[in-house]
Amino acid sequence: MKHPRDKRRDSRPQPPRKGGAAPAQIRDRVERQQEGKPEQRPSPRQETAPEPKSEPRKLVRREGALPAEHLPLILEVAPNDDYALLDSGAGLKLEQYGPYRIVRPEGQAIWQPALPAKQWENVDAVFTGDTDEEGLGRWRFPKTPLGETWPMRHDGLHYQGRFTSFRHVGVFPEQATHWDHMARLIKGAKRPVKVLNLFGYTGLASLVAARSGAEVTHVDASKKAIGWARENQEMAGLANKPIRWICEDAMKFVEREERRGSRYDIILFDPPAYGRGPKGEVWQLFESLPAMTDICRSILTPNPLAVVLTAYSIRASFFAIHALMRDTFAGMGGTIESGELVIREKSAGRALSTSLFSRWVAK
Repeated sequence: MKHPRDKRRDSRPQPPRKGGAAPAQIRDRVERQQEGKPEQRPSPRQETAPEPKSEPRKLVRREGALPAEHLPLILEVAPNDDYALLDSGAGLKLEQYGPYRIVRPEGQAIWQPALPAKQWENVDAVFTGDTDEEGLGRWRFPKTPLGETWPMRHDGLHYQGRFTSFRHVGVFPEQATHWDHMARLIKGAKRPVKVLNLFGYTGLASLVAARSGAEVTHVDASKKAIGWARENQEMAGLANKPIRWICEDAMKFVEREERRGSRYDIILFDPPAYGRGPKGEVWQLFESLPAMTDICRSILTPNPLAVVLTAYSIRASFFAIHALMRDTFAGMGGTIESGELVIREKSAGRALSTSLFSRWVAK
């Protein structure tokens, strides 16, 4: 589905908030929070119900013993030279992306900032405008005007950061724990491994998989995201690695792969809460996810390694997707591991939850 991923990030839903976050306003907000003064916010907008998906896949509950379970599992990303969550609070987060310090909205940061206001003012970029997940905004550059992109790294992989109008920058650092886990599985298999990356966005997971020795199929409905991912492949020096870039609706792609008999050893899928495909296809997480999960099981090889599901921006517990994954993989053995992805803050050591996840692991 066409998610653009930059429309759907930052944990579970929060009321849309209008207004900029210029340095002076950041200072006021931080100081008001530290002094215990309330901040007035506008009322949420009325959302329009999305159009339902037609002709859903007919599902039958799988037979067999349920996989073992491991929960809750909290996967944590600590500050490092490439990325750090410097501080958070008052509905904002202060981050370090390579050379740049960036301020962005963060609805779950309901505590008070630990760093003084002057630290929040000493930044290179601030996202302002509509802070709703689906809302457009813009970036302010308090020091020097910056270009749209800048070079970044993850574990030695070079890629491009980008200031998008939906407040995101093209990488989601909390996913690094999934990438590391996938890399270990690929290297430990000591055989050819095929990876399918659905809703693949800018391709960091695909690049990690390819560097680890896998043959990768990367699917995203956004031509812009595919183009960006190809640029990242070149920057990472992996142009000779076997990555197949597919610009298509994710559900249609997996349905066709099932008919064709195509099979994969590892499947990653990171769907939006809501999205539309290039031909108007509708994705609604709670309606569409069971069918996609079922198809993902069907297109696994006879000796699969893992299936990893990450869910952002939903009002649900990880127990919901845990139960779905455990039911879907009944009779397969292995273990369902479920919990949350978190980023550890540098200033006060608090953990900021970003998303829910559930993964089936064969061993």
